[in-house]
Amino acid sequence: MAIKQKDGSYAVVLDKILTTPQELKKIAEALEKHGAKLVKFSESQRMVVVGIDPERLDELCRDAGVKLAPAVGNVVRSVKFCPGNALCVMGLQDTIGIAEKLKKFEGLNLPSKMKIAVSGCPNSCTEPAVRDIGLMGTKDGFTIFVGGSAGRKPRIGWKLAEKIKPDEAVELVERIIDFYKNNAKKGQRLGDFIESIGFDKFRNAVLG
Repeated sequence: MAIKQKDGSYAVVLDKILTTPQELKKIAEALEKHGAKLVKFSESQRMVVVGIDPERLDELCRDAGVKLAPAVGNVVRSVKFCPGNALCVMGLQDTIGIAEKLKKFEGLNLPSKMKIAVSGCPNSCTEPAVRDIGLMGTKDGFTIFVGGSAGRKPRIGWKLAEKIKPDEAVELVERIIDFYKNNAKKGQRLGDFIESIGFDKFRNAVLG
C-alpha cells in the first residue's frame, strides 16, 4: 500500500530487514529505475521508499525482488527484532528464527493495529515492554509482555509469562491474537482491551 506524503508524493514500506550487498544493489537499481527520491528506515526497521508511483508497485516489487510490508491499518505490523544470538555477543535467544515464525501473523486484520517486538536479551534493544506483544530473551527462554505501547498513550506492558521456549512462545502469541481478535472492540488496542477486562481474566484466558 502506498502512503501519501506531505508534498503529494507516495511512499511504500519494503519488507526487507536482513539483506546482502548483492540484494541491496538490486534494490537500489530498481528504486533508481522507478524514480525514488529518498530511502529511510522505519521504527520497525523496514525500508521506506519515498517518491514512488502507486500505480507501479507490482513492477517495483518484481524488479527489486521484495514484497511490501504491512505498515498501515488495523493489522499486525511488521515484526521488529534484533540480531539475537546469531550475531550479537549479548544475544541469549534466536530472535531471527522466532521472528520468521511470527511473520505468519503480519497483515492479519484485527480490531486495531498490533506491534510485535522480539529482543534477544534483557537489554531489550527492540523495546518489547512497550509493544502490544513483546518477547524478551533470557538465558531460560522468553519473557512475554502484553499491552505495552509508546506514542501518545505510553504504557509498560504486563508481564504475562516467563521462561517460555521459542515454539511455545509462538503458540502463545497466536492464542493472544485470537483472544484479542474475537473479544476486543473495534479500535481498541490490546492494552486498552486488557485494561477493560482486567489482566487476571486476560491471563487466565490465554494461558488456560
